[in-house]
Amino acid sequence: MKIDIVSVFPEYFDVFGLSLMGKAQAKGLLEVKAHNLRAWTHDVHHSVDDTPVGGGAGMVMKPEVWAECLDELLGLNTPDACAGGNGETDAVTPQSGPEPGREPTETSASMSQPTTIPASDAPVLIFPNPSAPLFTQRDATELSHAGHLLFGCGRYEGYDARIPDYYRAQGIDVREYSIGDYVLNGGEVAVSVMVEAITRLMPGFMGNPDSIVEESYTGEGALLEHRQYTKPAVWRGLAVPEVLLSGDHGKVDRFRRDEALARTAEIRPDLIEALDCKALDKADRKTLMSLGWEVSAAHPRRLAD
Repeated sequence: MKIDIVSVFPEYFDVFGLSLMGKAQAKGLLEVKAHNLRAWTHDVHHSVDDTPVGGGAGMVMKPEVWAECLDELLGLNTPDACAGGNGETDAVTPQSGPEPGREPTETSASMSQPTTIPASDAPVLIFPNPSAPLFTQRDATELSHAGHLLFGCGRYEGYDARIPDYYRAQGIDVREYSIGDYVLNGGEVAVSVMVEAITRLMPGFMGNPDSIVEESYTGEGALLEHRQYTKPAVWRGLAVPEVLLSGDHGKVDRFRRDEALARTAEIRPDLIEALDCKALDKADRKTLMSLGWEVSAAHPRRLAD
């Protein structure tokens, strides 16, 4: 997978050279490059923002700077180069490589591993945005199969709303995601979250692939994961649940499943409400009923207190 990240603080992504992410790049599973958006500016101050149209506080990131950057990284001709005699622009068409004579600025987070992604793989352009739909494990799973992801990190009051609209009109798969109901100073943290959530699902990324099988939010009928313990069996007066020490794998599996159902019902009841009752076994239904859920319909329904 090839990952390009555009930011006014590209050094933020130096951390991607560490741990499993660094190992994945060393093995050639990933090619990660962080680009400085200011490399595509032409003024002495390298300005990437301007005042909002219509007034208001803060600054908005300018579309023309982003467009030069994204056109290059996506391999698109600029509209100016395609303009006809009537002053209108023709459709954007792919070109074979970056604009001649142009070398975007990259940080030490950029790895020199050769890309193993076929050139025909269509890129996905992703912007974090607190006003966008929530990024989920399902999205991470889908995007883990992409060949090229291009992330744009907004700053200030965000990016001009025409940027994603324009690239959607050119046939690019554009996604805007929020990582939660809060606002950050910029998109770098959100991009880091999404990149880690996506890449860890790639085949060969995790040392033990079973580590991601029973995680929270994973698979059909997703639940929150049960709690985990390690040695010693008793620590500062707190004991590991006795059933986990029994050696009875059937009882252990049932205990963990029941705890996952109970934790999910308490913390994320919306996930319980999304379950398919036909897919629940007898023990699942018994557990949910004991927790105050009706399980005779298509989906569980919480009984009134």
